[in-house]
Amino acid sequence: MMYTGTTAEQDNRFSDKEKKLLKQMKFDNNLQKPVDMTKVKLDVIKPWIAQKITAVLGIEDDVVVHFVFNQLEAKFPDPKKMQINLTGFLNGKNARIFMSELWELLLSAQDSVSGIPEQFMEK
Repeated sequence: MMYTGTTAEQDNRFSDKEKKLLKQMKFDNNLQKPVDMTKVKLDVIKPWIAQKITAVLGIEDDVVVHFVFNQLEAKFPDPKKMQINLTGFLNGKNARIFMSELWELLLSAQDSVSGIPEQFMEK
């Protein structure tokens, strides 16, 4: 007996939600540029990430902080997917602002010989 019908991929009721969010959400322009994390000293940026997330949430939340750290472990992290994942914790506007500032630091660190963002070198 042969079954006919559609697969989950063909049925639009089971569409890729992430792809839909990528089209709907607003992203900062600097998220278009890739960052090679092998050129970035993440240990220098981690305290900034923890402090920024704590400021946005109003409480210390190690789960969200480590969630961001884990996503940055990839050689070329996807900033748009990171923003989508963080929206549930930080809300849309705060996630967009946070990712824009974080990505600017990462791009600066990538371009720096030392792997440290220029903004941190000035301090």
